[in-house]
Amino acid sequence: MKTLGAISDPVFVKPASYSALDRFFLKYIKDERDLPFAHLTLKITLTLLPAGIMLYMPFITGWVWWFLAAVYFYLNNIVYKGPFGLMLHCTSHRVFFKKEYGFMNHYLPWVIAPFFGHSPETYYTHHVGMHHAENNLEDDESSTMPFQRDSLRGFGVYFETFLFTGIYHLAAYFHRKKRKKLLYRSVRGEILFILFCVGMSFVNFMATLWVFIIPFFLFRLVAMLGNWAQHAFIDVSDPGNDYKNSITCINTKYNHKCWNDGYHISHHEKQAMHWTEHPVYFKKTLQKYIDNKSIVFDGIHFLHVFFWLMGKRYDLLAKHYVNLDGRFANDDEIADFLRTRTAKINFEELHLQTANY
Repeated sequence: MKTLGAISDPVFVKPASYSALDRFFLKYIKDERDLPFAHLTLKITLTLLPAGIMLYMPFITGWVWWFLAAVYFYLNNIVYKGPFGLMLHCTSHRVFFKKEYGFMNHYLPWVIAPFFGHSPETYYTHHVGMHHAENNLEDDESSTMPFQRDSLRGFGVYFETFLFTGIYHLAAYFHRKKRKKLLYRSVRGEILFILFCVGMSFVNFMATLWVFIIPFFLFRLVAMLGNWAQHAFIDVSDPGNDYKNSITCINTKYNHKCWNDGYHISHHEKQAMHWTEHPVYFKKTLQKYIDNKSIVFDGIHFLHVFFWLMGKRYDLLAKHYVNLDGRFANDDEIADFLRTRTAKINFEELHLQTANY
């Protein structure tokens, strides 16, 4: 176990002055704290996109093509996938560009996102329109509750369902909720992406496979890994409580690379909070974490949580668990507590329990 010490995760520190490039970006973006997003967008535009386009060029063949494909794969899935995905996440919750330049807000989801395997706007509709609205409860089509959350087989069913029927269930959800605009945006983005990939496959199948199709499957796998880990530990007595159905990971390099994404509890509580505010808010609201027996890990991120759960390595999870108020005497007690939060939750039994209460 760990005790809570200093927090090293990034917060906003206003610079004494801005560079000429920063001053240029500040004319267009809404929040100066999002300047790192502008720089990341520029880097991706000048590196990843040209590399992807070059793979379609007929004069690039043989070992040169495969070398470029390897470079593209590395940039896409190792260098940029996490930072871009969480930048898209942040800008889905908080508009990136000023109102007078609103058309520029389409650049990330419609131009860059497909290179990372995102069908346009389906991330926004799924994550903001559905997941946050339902908060991992029964109507959340990506809810982790009905699965044993330390089971590889359980995750396999979860991922397979999302991969092959996710868009259908999302569309059905918006239909039930009578949210026609979000329904249209979801189906439109998914269909256009699929048709685009089919069309581009006739131009150059191998390029389309590496540039769009492989990133599509990898993104959906990583997205479900993340959501599974973020909502793996649930208190069945109060599953709608943000402090009891989510986790927080502090003091990890992941938070520096991916815009404090580890602060999932406070993100669900205040989904529009700026990414730089979470470390301060965490310390400010620490008593809520204590009162709700919230699960906070120090020095690890969601992939650690996922893989250690799949290996049932509660001992490793316990070592990184932050014993906020000293309620646990040792790691064994923590491991036992964590196991109680990963059990499969039967919705029918939950309804009866709620009704009796």
